[in-house]
Amino acid sequence: MVSLSDPAVQSYILYSAILALKVLVMAFLTSRIRFAKKVFANEEDAKPSKRKVILDDPDVERVRRAHLNDLESIPAFWILGALYLTTSPEAAWAALLFRVYTVSRIIHTIVYAVKPLPQPARFIAFLIPMFIKWYMGIAIVSNYISAL
Repeated sequence: MVSLSDPAVQSYILYSAILALKVLVMAFLTSRIRFAKKVFANEEDAKPSKRKVILDDPDVERVRRAHLNDLESIPAFWILGALYLTTSPEAAWAALLFRVYTVSRIIHTIVYAVKPLPQPARFIAFLIPMFIKWYMGIAIVSNYISAL
C-alpha cells in the first residue's frame, strides 16, 4: 500500500517537485538567452526593439533542445516512479534511484545548455536516467506480469 508517510513516497514527491521546477526554469533560461542576444521567435516580441524574427540561433536552440529533452524524459519518470512505488520497493533504494535520476537530469542540462561539454558528458548524463527508467519499468512489469 502506498502511503504519504512512506519515505520512498516522500522521496518521490520531493524529487518530482525538483524536476517540475527544473522544467519551469528551462523556459526562463530560454527567455534569458533570447533577450540577452536580442533573438526573438515572434514578430510582436521583435517589433519593439526593431529586430527581425530569428528561429535558428544556435544558443537559443541548444537550450530549447535541452528543454524538449526534459519534456520527453521527465514525464516518463513521473509515471514510472509513481507506478514503481506500488511495487513496495525498499525505501533507501527507491530514494537513491529518484535522487540519482534527478541529479543526472540537472547535470544533463548543465553540460548541454548551460556550460556545454564535449561528449561523452551529455551522453552519460542522459544514459543514467534512461537506465533508471528502464529498471523501474521492468520492475513494474515483473511485479504485475501475473495480471495478464
